[in-house]
Amino acid sequence: MTRTLTLADAVATHARLRPRKLAVRDSRRQLDYGEWHTRANQLAWALHGLGLTKGARVAVLAYNCLEWMEIYAAMARAGLVVVPLNFRLSGSELAYIMQHAEVGAVIAGEEFCATLDTLRDEVPVPAHAYITLGANADTGWLRYEELIARAEPPSRLESVSADDMAALMYTSGTTGRPKGAIRSHGANALIAWATAMEMGFTADDTALLVMPLCHANSLYFGTAFVHLGGTCHIEDRRSFDAEALLRTLAEERVTFTSLVPTHYIMLLALPDDVKRRHDLSAVGKLMISSAPARQETKRGIMTLFPNGKLYELYGSTEAGWVTILRPEEQLEKLGSVGREWAGSGAIRLLDDARREVADGEVGELYSNTAYVFDGYWKNDEKSAEAFDGAWCSVGDMARRDADGYIWLVDRKSNMIISGGENVYPTEVENALGQHPAVRDVAAIGVPHEKWGETVHAVVVLHDGMSASEDELKRWCRERLAGFKCPSSVSFIADDTMPRTATGKIQHRVLRDRHARAEAARR
Repeated sequence: MTRTLTLADAVATHARLRPRKLAVRDSRRQLDYGEWHTRANQLAWALHGLGLTKGARVAVLAYNCLEWMEIYAAMARAGLVVVPLNFRLSGSELAYIMQHAEVGAVIAGEEFCATLDTLRDEVPVPAHAYITLGANADTGWLRYEELIARAEPPSRLESVSADDMAALMYTSGTTGRPKGAIRSHGANALIAWATAMEMGFTADDTALLVMPLCHANSLYFGTAFVHLGGTCHIEDRRSFDAEALLRTLAEERVTFTSLVPTHYIMLLALPDDVKRRHDLSAVGKLMISSAPARQETKRGIMTLFPNGKLYELYGSTEAGWVTILRPEEQLEKLGSVGREWAGSGAIRLLDDARREVADGEVGELYSNTAYVFDGYWKNDEKSAEAFDGAWCSVGDMARRDADGYIWLVDRKSNMIISGGENVYPTEVENALGQHPAVRDVAAIGVPHEKWGETVHAVVVLHDGMSASEDELKRWCRERLAGFKCPSSVSFIADDTMPRTATGKIQHRVLRDRHARAEAARR
């Protein structure tokens, strides 16, 4: 059995070395490493006491809060598997993931208890294994704090190896169904250390985690700081408040944060006197990811943060970090996602025959990271499709220039990124396709000043039937998370829907057509 330093082991190490060092904080409370270690152990014991054994999956549904960090560490201690649920998903989407993952327990913020109660008959969670973070739970929910307080050490907890599953992270699927990416403890430890090394983080750094803790971004960066013994401040506001974020960065003397372009655009839109009000001199490193950023946005970031060095990365839940664009390259290689970073190994761009393409030509991007995922849960077919030997692909198309920089051409089979959230067209198309008046539909991403992209649906109606834009939007809102719903809908005739020779809709042609129409209207 190969041992590895799990997240729980990292917490335990710093509890011994620097027990009073501030480890994690949100707006309500904070923990030093000694306190975190104690509470993680107690939660591990409590979950074990509910009958959960090594390898059991536990779903977690909550807004950003300190408890996420306790849960991640406790699950590693107990050998349980975290299934992070995106709080923006609909009830049916949550039910599918919990069914597919065969979760044995669920931990939820109080705001989500009512929704999960409606799903009890659909999911495999035993009645005694519903845990709420709230203090005012209805009957049928265990209170998180009470569970921890009365936990008693078990006779033994099984040891955890590098190859054991740490998390089952569901990503949107091109078939409309999410896929559960298996992340091992060893892979997560490796990406933590690679992140710390590449970014030059130390134990003296403080990270502000803004991205949802159910996402890989905050998980990967957060665990890097924990392994080093640094401090994580968790942004736990329910909605993004640009000025409040600046205040937190200044007051907590934050040295690093990772944001999407939408966040930066909102920060830069604040009045100059508001921006000058906050001392941002401690911020030394910044990350931007998930969507392309304009030159004026990057220049604005560099002005707003006088000591901040801006990085841009490309990666995925499956492969981890793959490329990085460094501070000195931001404007010279604007639009590129950079070159491979520490631990990502080499990058190959392959054609359909699995041959490497020449510089300047488009190919499917394969990486050979040291911290790649272990395949998709209960989906051998998709797992096989993701790998070519040791090389992993998530379906992104890219080209490489003569200097070795990677330029994404088509993200994840036409994936739309809206406000940092991934939306696959097929998910939207499947929902709209259930409407009785819809004959055919394509969903595309269209530019949006605030969100980067929003969803636009191109619809073909059945002959003799009608449906309005508002009706189709309402239809989607009843079936999909809000960020996946179309912000606009257009209607076309069937013979004008662009298709390949095999009948597949050409999303790129629709995007180009929409862009030309928008340009003509200006």
